[in-house]
Amino acid sequence: MSDSSGWASAPAAHRDAIEAETARFVEVVKGADLTAPVPGCPGWTLVDLVRHAGSVQRWFSVLLRQLVQEPPRSRDVDLQLPAHEDGYADWLAASAAEARRVFAVTDPDAPMWAWGADQHARFWMRRMLFETLVHRADAELALGLRPVIDRDLATDGVDEFLVNLPFAAFFAPKVADLRGNGETVRFRCTDTDGDWLVRLRPDGFGIDSIDGGDEDAAVQGTAGDLLLLMYGRLDRRSDAFEVHGDEELLTRWFNNSAF
Repeated sequence: MSDSSGWASAPAAHRDAIEAETARFVEVVKGADLTAPVPGCPGWTLVDLVRHAGSVQRWFSVLLRQLVQEPPRSRDVDLQLPAHEDGYADWLAASAAEARRVFAVTDPDAPMWAWGADQHARFWMRRMLFETLVHRADAELALGLRPVIDRDLATDGVDEFLVNLPFAAFFAPKVADLRGNGETVRFRCTDTDGDWLVRLRPDGFGIDSIDGGDEDAAVQGTAGDLLLLMYGRLDRRSDAFEVHGDEELLTRWFNNSAF
């Protein structure tokens, strides 16, 4: 799609979805065995996953409350962690409640530092949403459940991933290797009109306009599956996707786009 912002939902929708996704996350983990391993996050257990998700919500909330204008020098935040593991589900719910309180007094259009493409408070609201949503899916997968993701929300999530990925090299260094000589990879949703053409150039990569030309490689699937693919939770070789084109190019993309 030529205008990648076309799939960005309004900040109010992102705020509401954070609350809904966290509630689903809490429901999944409440009463579950928190020592269960999380396949989507190797080396983590469910308690690690919940701690991470709630910590991110609380840290982003601090950034939003302060409307930081430069990269923070510290990530130290009073997390108010529970004393026992059986308190983590409620603690995660409280993390979302803290975010909601911050959203209520924050103008989403307020300028502030962000590591991605959009230097406004709304960047952090959108980022918090997809951080929460993907980890909710991680919790479900860890417990043998199949994640269900709203297709329009998932389309927005694929867009958010691709728009911000070029800026992620400082914490995902392999992204710097996504360079080329004009090669293109197309990602298309089969259940929405989400459609992106990524072009690799000598100085990096980005979303390009789709002009009807032939792409070098393509992957298509439902929006929810594409979102999980972007985050490495699904394999492009699964039956969920239709793939064609330059296999070496696709391997290069997925080997270096981990986020």
